[in-house]
Amino acid sequence: MPPRRRVRILVAGRVQGVWFRASARERALALGVDGDARNLADGRVEIHAEGVPEAIDSFLAWCDVGPEGARVDSVAIEDQEPVGGPAGFRITRD
Repeated sequence: MPPRRRVRILVAGRVQGVWFRASARERALALGVDGDARNLADGRVEIHAEGVPEAIDSFLAWCDVGPEGARVDSVAIEDQEPVGGPAGFRITRD
């Protein structure tokens, strides 16, 4: 099994109400990246993403821009220990 990388991503800017989470899910699934995305009370989007390093790099590059209508001001990335699942990409609403 190829090595995996897991990251916690905090995206700030105009990232809520612009389909950021749904677009992140589409991009993640296209790249084979597992994880989840949720809105935070402070207006940021938090994403946990796990996959092969090349896919994570591509996903992080997408996060720098986001979907049409978004304005990404900053992206903070924290490497974490891979957990290996669950497969897929969820949007959480908490």
